[in-house]
Amino acid sequence: GLILIAYRRTGGIEKLIRDVTSGPPLYDFPCEGAIQQTVWKMDGTRDLIEAFSEIPALYVADGHHRLESARLAREQLRRSNPSHTGQEEYNFVLAGIFPAEDLKILPYNRVVHDLNGLSDEEFLQRVQENFVLVDEDNKVPQKSGEICMYLDGIWRTMRFAVNYIREPDPIERLDVSILQNYILGPLLGISDPTTNERIEFVGGIRGVQDLERRVDTGSARVAFSLFPTSMDDLFAVSDMGEIMPPKSTWFEPKLKDGLFVHLI
Repeated sequence: GLILIAYRRTGGIEKLIRDVTSGPPLYDFPCEGAIQQTVWKMDGTRDLIEAFSEIPALYVADGHHRLESARLAREQLRRSNPSHTGQEEYNFVLAGIFPAEDLKILPYNRVVHDLNGLSDEEFLQRVQENFVLVDEDNKVPQKSGEICMYLDGIWRTMRFAVNYIREPDPIERLDVSILQNYILGPLLGISDPTTNERIEFVGGIRGVQDLERRVDTGSARVAFSLFPTSMDDLFAVSDMGEIMPPKSTWFEPKLKDGLFVHLI
């Protein structure tokens, strides 16, 4: 899939985009979800290169693991090529670069198959060690620091209530990190959510109805509805030289896979 890269909007690039998109598109077609895919081709790259020189940093928003795989493949191909120049196609990756203001981040929700041996009452008691629990019918958090939990047919809002002894860093402040560090890890025994088969990730585009369905049918025991990560959060983590926790952002709309192909 395409590597998704974000940047802070600049006037130079915006003018180029307006000029190009005022003409007829190269491709223009609908796909599922009522998403229209429209592509324009730019003649020449000199002006674009000059405009991008105004941008101090590009941020990988989605595709960190694909980018790392591409790096490993490049190293392997470079070692096996005695005539390596740095201009071979394996030195480059295909990416879509978008202004952050035009990207929409949806939440990346979680469902867990069991309560790690705890009863409902025991689990809720443990949750209240670090969260204020409110029985209310909110299914979607209203702000960062809130997590909505669906257990045994009831929605509850969890409000994080830990007082830090120091200012938390941008990763620690993320709701996905709070959920992992205070619920999934210590209570549910999921230390590595990327490899543990007891947890599944549900993109926000599917809605909370999918979370309810999984719990109500017994395929999951508890579901967590998260507030979307912001682009400012992503920038702050990247500016630290770190990468976002796994499954912390779900971007929509996405470019159709296979629309552009980079052969190496």
